[in-house]
Amino acid sequence: MGEKVGQQSVSFSQPPVITSSAAIVGPEEGAGPLAQYFDWVIDDPLFGEKSWEKAECKMLEESGKLALKKINLQTQDADLFLAGDLLNQIVSANYSARGLEIPFFGLFGACSTFVEAMLLASMLVDGGFARCVLLASSSHHLTAERQFRFPVEQGVQRPATGQWTATASGALVVEAQGDGPRIVCGTIGKVVDMGITDMNNMGAAMAPAAADTLLTHFEDTGTNPDSYDLIVTGDLGKVGQKLLIELLKKRGCDPGDKLRDCGLMFYDTEKQDIHAGGSGCGCSAAVFSGYFYSELKEQRYKNILLMATGALMSPITCQQGESIPAIAHAVVVSS
Repeated sequence: MGEKVGQQSVSFSQPPVITSSAAIVGPEEGAGPLAQYFDWVIDDPLFGEKSWEKAECKMLEESGKLALKKINLQTQDADLFLAGDLLNQIVSANYSARGLEIPFFGLFGACSTFVEAMLLASMLVDGGFARCVLLASSSHHLTAERQFRFPVEQGVQRPATGQWTATASGALVVEAQGDGPRIVCGTIGKVVDMGITDMNNMGAAMAPAAADTLLTHFEDTGTNPDSYDLIVTGDLGKVGQKLLIELLKKRGCDPGDKLRDCGLMFYDTEKQDIHAGGSGCGCSAAVFSGYFYSELKEQRYKNILLMATGALMSPITCQQGESIPAIAHAVVVSS
């Protein structure tokens, strides 16, 4: 049985195993440097559907099916399905769950949803409440732009601090036993709000939450940046990563060269017009399920700290002038 460690962390006595992964990405993501690690690069943002929202739902459902298929499991072999996305009422996850017919927990942590699901899946498996959990998250550039910013048909120019919401989905199968990287422990984030109100500057809104969770993790677990091969953030982008480093150094913690950001790894920042970097529930989901899972399985990395950040805003609250609360969750994955 796992146990609480320090103020906000948990460790697992029988670390759950990530036995399978799958990642599906869109055209822009497939043109980036990690293309070879993804299972499916779709060439049409509509993915054969009538709307972008239906396309996102299909991506999420298909990535879940593919993760199960890779290890010869059927949907009925999964005890639980944990999933979330960025859209109102997490409709992509809800409609995917309708198709998969697996007992379902819908999650919303904005761009932190994937790691939130990894944490909860690990707790459920280590606690004996499930033997096999399927988890997934997704985002779609065009659905997110339509919901949170402007209709893409308007061609509104994005500021330099703006990030590109990834068209992507990632899925993992977490089991009590099997072969694969293990989720050793994790840290549950707190909501942090430093008063940022600009929806086009999520990096600045999320960096303080990332710093809070990371420093808490080190304190709870007695570790430091040198304890890990890499510290991987979900989607802070250029702005958020720079601010995170500044905040950590002010607290006496120098991450050195350990930091990587999925939002910056996903794309060729010199050739692709993504401004400050990638973001979205599918960003860390696809980069971890594709690239990092492969690297861990091949033992090119032995121990990474994966921390995804989420801006917990809604179009309504932002229109009312509310600031953007943010959260970050972290897991340690070991090969």
